Amino acid sequence: MDVYEAILSKRDTRDYDPRPIADEVLQRIVRAGRMAGSSKNEQPIRLVVVRDAERKQALAGCGDFATHLPASPLVIVVVRFEGSRPFDAGRTAQNMMLAARAEGIASCPVGIQHDDCAREVLGLPANTIVAMAITLGYPAGGRIQSRGNPRIGLDEFVRWETWDGGTAP
Repeated sequence: MDVYEAILSKRDTRDYDPRPIADEVLQRIVRAGRMAGSSKNEQPIRLVVVRDAERKQALAGCGDFATHLPASPLVIVVVRFEGSRPFDAGRTAQNMMLAARAEGIASCPVGIQHDDCAREVLGLPANTIVAMAITLGYPAGGRIQSRGNPRIGLDEFVRWETWDGGTAP
């Protein structure tokens, strides 16, 4: 699958087949995250890979909308150092989710609203912030399902030159 197809076909997925993700596939996914650029090349992002069922359950308690987290075979927690830019974490996460999609693996970003809780569950240093968790797994039923909500049209999404500006070229 080429990158453009991965981008267009990626859907956030919360229902997974229980089969594990092979280590070589996981390595490709985390390498894709490592290669994301960062502001001033600071490289402030670190990852924590979680497979343990009890730890996933505990981590789910650190997010307000994370009840589906324990059902995924694999969770990657994206951690950034204090003072770093949240955008860098987003770049890392998107790289990994697109690399996963190219491998036939579904994913969903999960907000972790309670940093103190997540720091305790994961044994993180005090100077870190949990940017998000990403659930990953092969989609239940063998294929990624769309919720059926269409994206807004390109003419609504893009403005040209100014907010009230011209028409598309």
